[in-house]
Amino acid sequence: MPWSERVDPIILPDGRKLKTLRDAATYITELPQAERDAKEWQTAMEALLLVAERDGPEMMARIGMMQALNRHSAKADPAPRRKRAKTYRVIR
Repeated sequence: MPWSERVDPIILPDGRKLKTLRDAATYITELPQAERDAKEWQTAMEALLLVAERDGPEMMARIGMMQALNRHSAKADPAPRRKRAKTYRVIR
């Protein structure tokens, strides 16, 4: 898949849209070095390279970008664990 191939748009926090693989790669390379070195951004870039150069699934690049963009968002609290219901056996 070429870098100029259109993919499902990825909406950035500031409202802009990344419409091609090249847009996503440019966005990552324009990040500050400290931000770009985060493992989420490294993973997103590897996924972009896999899609563009080795015809990988484009959804993988989208997932990598979304995870990197949302890496600072609050994690949802896990649902509280419920006690297991007691089971009764009928004896005849």
